[in-house]
Amino acid sequence: MNDLLASAVAAHGGSDRWNRIRAIRVDAAITGAVWQVKGHSDVLKNIRFEVDTTRERLTMDFLGRDRRSVFEPDRVVLEQPVGTVIDARDDPERSFDGHQFQTPWDDLHLAYFTGEALWTYLNTPFLFTWPGFVCEEIAPIEADGEEWRRLSVAFPDHIKTHTRKQVFCFGPDGLLRRHDFRIDVVDPTTESQLYAADYRDVEGIIIPATRRAYAPMGEDQIVMVAIDMGEITVR
Repeated sequence: MNDLLASAVAAHGGSDRWNRIRAIRVDAAITGAVWQVKGHSDVLKNIRFEVDTTRERLTMDFLGRDRRSVFEPDRVVLEQPVGTVIDARDDPERSFDGHQFQTPWDDLHLAYFTGEALWTYLNTPFLFTWPGFVCEEIAPIEADGEEWRRLSVAFPDHIKTHTRKQVFCFGPDGLLRRHDFRIDVVDPTTESQLYAADYRDVEGIIIPATRRAYAPMGEDQIVMVAIDMGEITVR
């Protein structure tokens, strides 16, 4: 483990504490312009999701809608909370072939994208200690009056995520400030930047409860994705 990764892991709660948990459950509202483009305005405004911290799996309950999605790398499922399957898709990543930014999504596209995204976000930076990840510290940047150290992370092929190589920016306190990436299933030509803030100590795990991704529109910035977490619990 290189020095920057070790510092980030310690700042976010440490490996010993992380290895004693198995899941993180979050009540959240996820909004922003991207969901309107994809035909799912407001569908994520009242959700509860649970992230497995030992393998790539995420379940999401759409509260008040009697529906749940289950994401795993090779299969996504829509079901009722009692387990009755409504729809499913094997090899879901392939269903994005030929998509452009404006291409609308069906419910299984949404389940796949939100699954791989939120699973990556909540497992950062501990995930990078797993076998198969290749991490390298690259040149720091100056931002918001701080120096941010940057970790370039190459994900192994078996992990489904935004794209193979991503960059994570950490502040002087070791906490994540920004996550830089491209999204292969949305627009692989455009760099996205997701800012992390509002850190909370959840039973020893330090989690950013607010995330924002912006995009320019004329002289203004619009919020492409906004993640606002309410109650967070670990088990």
